[in-house]
Amino acid sequence: MAEMTMNTSSEDLEFSTFYVGGALCGINILNIQEINKHFEITKVPQASNYVKGILNLRGRIVTIIDLGEKLGLDPVNQNKSNRNIIVNSEDEHIGLLVDAISDVVLTKTEDIEPAPSNIGGVKGKYFQGVLKTEKQLIGILDIDEVLKE
Repeated sequence: MAEMTMNTSSEDLEFSTFYVGGALCGINILNIQEINKHFEITKVPQASNYVKGILNLRGRIVTIIDLGEKLGLDPVNQNKSNRNIIVNSEDEHIGLLVDAISDVVLTKTEDIEPAPSNIGGVKGKYFQGVLKTEKQLIGILDIDEVLKE
């Protein structure tokens, strides 16, 4: 009986959802270190357009990426609702600058459908799948693919 409970819980997934470039996206909550407000960002000369710069977060240097630009959407319009989603990638902290944070969504693995090659102009390779809710579609980001380049 305990084995059945373990199998059920392994299928439960939680996604932190957010808006970027008008699209609703989600990241598995286990990939997120923290979510914080916009800080003072230091520009990095000759960096890619989507790299907004770096910031010092409690003694750690964090590279900030404009997720809208990275995904081929509109760049994040910097305002008070922006947030940095801090993820850990290959022992480096990366901040994903997004327009606004939304809800945490609980779902099952089987509810996630394969990502189409193109989601409303977004590069499909950056998505693991799509989650349909009663009101909207959520593009589930593949963080490793987003941060690969």
